[in-house]
Amino acid sequence: MTFANPEYFILLMFVPLMIFWYWKKQKQQLVELQVSTVQVFHSVPRSWRQRFRHLLFVFRVFALVLLTIALARPQSASRGENVSTEGIDIVLVNDISGSMLAEDFRPNRIEAAKKVAMDFIDGRPTDRIGLVIFSGESFTQCPLTLDHGVIKSLLSEIKSGMIEDGTAIGMGLATAVSRLKDSKAKSRVIVLLTDGINNRGFIDPMTAAGIAQQFGIRVYTIGVGTIGVAPYPVQTPFGTQYQNVPVEIDEQLLQKIADQTGGKYYRATDNKKLRVIYDEIDRLEKTKIEVTQFRRHKEEFYTAAMFAGLFLLLELIFSQTIFRKIP
Repeated sequence: MTFANPEYFILLMFVPLMIFWYWKKQKQQLVELQVSTVQVFHSVPRSWRQRFRHLLFVFRVFALVLLTIALARPQSASRGENVSTEGIDIVLVNDISGSMLAEDFRPNRIEAAKKVAMDFIDGRPTDRIGLVIFSGESFTQCPLTLDHGVIKSLLSEIKSGMIEDGTAIGMGLATAVSRLKDSKAKSRVIVLLTDGINNRGFIDPMTAAGIAQQFGIRVYTIGVGTIGVAPYPVQTPFGTQYQNVPVEIDEQLLQKIADQTGGKYYRATDNKKLRVIYDEIDRLEKTKIEVTQFRRHKEEFYTAAMFAGLFLLLELIFSQTIFRKIP
C-alpha cells in the first residue's frame, strides 16, 4: 500500500487538539454542588444517553481520520515483469566411439562428457538444445527442444556401441548443421566433442565446416584425452584388463573447423579441465534476456471516504434525534 499525497497526513495533528478541546469543554459544563453525601447518587442507574454521551464526538474524530486517509489517496500496487529472450539454438555433438571408454577421465570419457553436458544444459533454461551422437556414423538423438528434461534423459541413455564403431567427425558435424540450418534463432552453435581422428563417413569434416560457415553456425570443438597414453579396458577370459592406448586426437583438424566457423578449439585432459571448457563456452554464448518491469496502481481511497461520510451522517442523524439537545 502506498499513498499518492502523504502530505495530507499533517491534518491528523488536529485530532489531539480536538480531543483536548472537547475535554476542556466538558469540564466547563460541569456544575458544582455541595451536598452532605453522594451515597444516594450511587444507587441511581445511568441511562443509555449518559453512557453514550461522547458518541457524537467519537464519530467526528473517526470522520476526520478517515477523511485525511482519503485525501492522502491510498493506492495498492501490483508489480510484474515482461521477459523477452533472444534464445540460442545449441546442438551438442558427442563422440560415442569405443575409444571414449578410456579411463583417463573418471569414470571414463563418455560418462564424464555426459555429466558435464547435463550441467551445461541446466545452465541454459531459455535455449533450445539438441543432441547428435556419432561414431562410425551419426544420428540425431534429440532434436532441438526447450524440454530439457527430455534431452537430459536421452543424454543419459547414450553409450558406446549403440552404432557402428569408428570416428566420423564429418558426419556428426553435418548432421548437427542440418538440424540448425533452418533455425530462426539469433545465434546458432555446435559443440563438438571427440577423442579421435576422422576415419569413417562419406562427408569430409572441412566440407561440413564450410556448410556450417555458410549458414552462420559457430562450431566449438573439444578434444578429450590425456597427453600420451590412456588406460583402456579390454574384456578377456580372466576379466577386465587394462591396456595403455596412445591418445590420438586430430587437433589440427579440430582447430581448423573452429577457426573457419568463428568458434574455438579446446583440449580437455581431465574432468576438471572439461568442466572449465564448458563453463567458458557458456560464458561466450550468453542468451540475451530483456526484462521490462511494470507496476499497476489501484485507488483505494473510496472506502475511507465512504466511511468518513458515514460517520458524519451518523453524527448528524444522532444529533438531531436521540442526542438532540432541548433548547
